[in-house]
Formats: sequence, C-alpha cells, structure tokens
Amino acid sequence: MKILVLGGSMFLSKAVAAEAVARGHDVTCANRGTSGSVPEGAALVRWDRSEPVPADLAATAYDVVVDVARVPSWVHASVDAFPDAHWVFVSTVNVYPDPHEPFGTPATSPLREPLTEDVDPSSSPEAYGRMKVACEQTVRAGAASATIIRPGLIVGPEDPTGRFTYWPARFAGGGEALAGGSPDDRLQVIDVRDLAAWIVTCAEQRTTGDYDGVGEVLPAGELLARVAAGVGATPELTWVPQELLEEQGVEPWAGPGSLPLWLPRPLYDGMAAHDPAPSYAAGLTLRPVADTARDTLEWLRATPDAVVTGMTREREAEVLVATRS
Repeated sequence: MKILVLGGSMFLSKAVAAEAVARGHDVTCANRGTSGSVPEGAALVRWDRSEPVPADLAATAYDVVVDVARVPSWVHASVDAFPDAHWVFVSTVNVYPDPHEPFGTPATSPLREPLTEDVDPSSSPEAYGRMKVACEQTVRAGAASATIIRPGLIVGPEDPTGRFTYWPARFAGGGEALAGGSPDDRLQVIDVRDLAAWIVTCAEQRTTGDYDGVGEVLPAGELLARVAAGVGATPELTWVPQELLEEQGVEPWAGPGSLPLWLPRPLYDGMAAHDPAPSYAAGLTLRPVADTARDTLEWLRATPDAVVTGMTREREAEVLVATRS
C-alpha cells in the first residue's frame, strides 16, 4: 500500500512510519523537515501545514493517510486533499470531559463540545480535546473511510515528554522513592511501538470505527512494580496521600517539579482507566510493561539529551521529610 504519514519524524508518527516500512509498504512522510529525520526507507516531502498542500503531494493517490494533528484547519485541508484514502486519525482520550466514569468506551463515554477554531491549547485546559473532537468530525465526514484512535498515555523509547521515563530512571537510581496518592489508584499506559503496530494493522485492514488506544488498567502500585522489575530494581516506595502532596505544592502528571503519573482523584479516575477490551478485539496487542521500562531505560542511557520530567532527588527528599512531620 501507499501510505502517507503526516508527520513521521517524532515519537508516534515516526514509529508508525517505521512499522509500515518494515511491513513492506510504500511510505511517504510529510512534515517541515525541522524536527528530525524520517525512518530509513520512507520518503520525505517537506510541507508546512499552514501552507497549501504541495502540488506533487496532492497529485499522488494514497491508499491510507495517518494523521496525528490537533489543528482543525490542518486536518480539514488534508482531508480535502486526500478524500479517497482510508484515514487513521490519532486523537486523544482528552476528547472525553473530566470527570467521566472509569471503564468507559467510545460507545459509552460522552465527548467534549467540538472547537473548530485553531487556538493555542494553553489558552484553555479543554481546548486540546475540543479541537481533537472537531478534527475527528472532519475525518469522518470527508474521508472515504476512517479509523479514529484515542490514545491515553503513550510511553516508551523516544518519548519526548519524559513522564513515564522518570520512573525507570528513578528506580534505577535506588533509594526510597516518593509515590503519589494510593497504590490502588488505577493507571494505564501503552507502548508507542504497540500503538504504532496497531495503527498500521488498522490501515491494512481498513478498520472503521472509534477506539481507545490504551493499555491494561492496573493499580498504580502494580504498574510501578512492573516498571521496577523491568529495570531490575526493588524500590522502597513511600506512598504519600494526595492532600499532603497538594499541601507541599507538588504538581501532578508532568513538568518540572512534578510527580509524574500521579493524578488528582476522583477528577481523573476516568481518564486513567478506559476499558481496553474493544481495542483488543480490533487487533491491539501489548507487550509487558516491564519490557517497556527496560527498553526506555536503555534508550535513556544511550541518549544523553533525552527528556526526563519531574522533581529532582533533592526535592523528593524534601517532600518526604515534610510529609512525615
């Protein structure tokens, strides 16, 4: 098949392009050419999506288009340019409002109101998800057929966010480790390589419908135990309740000074626990979390400039002392 990947130089879109090349498909990646290289074996067409579609790109008939964009006007222009292709559009679980019920599926979970304007997502915490809803609607309305995939937390080697990467690195460093909330809080992650493989399978099979791209729902304590096992560590975890973390000004989820993967509850109970069964039935298969943790640590050690978000060991020690008093 002739597959057009809109992107192809970073994380998920790059993993999709690499997987498609490995399966013998004719792959073209379209991007600005400023964020890194595309996988070996894939062709590159330079395109800034704020500009019109290049003539040579628009003149080519593609069997499948894979898009990860969040800007409504970009998706609209691209669907107009390639309406006869099967589209695999990568959306997000942020299309669901918070709070929403745990173990929801695309068939049971309500969506945010669409936002058809191109806005800076930092202007509103809901803008990103609302723009993705609008992008989904454009794809469904304009493409010959479509798969909509809504990933949760994507992890693994080459992760540019550093959220999951914090934990393999932290456990490999040894010593007492701060964990947030309760070990019974639910979390789920998906390895970028598993998600990419499933996206290519959906492309090959022209799967239609809406799916959540999520992994197994696990108690936070079990998830972290599997991460530790993957890096050969036996950590001493100290679980600090949400209220105490908030008193200390600890930020959740990601960013400098944060405790990655910790989420305030019950607000985010639903976001961290989507039912993966429909996606499994549609062909999604997962590797063990321990394998993802091992490979992430290997990549981190081989990549000195890799991003690792989260609090420093010094800040962690301060919080542990403060929350004991």
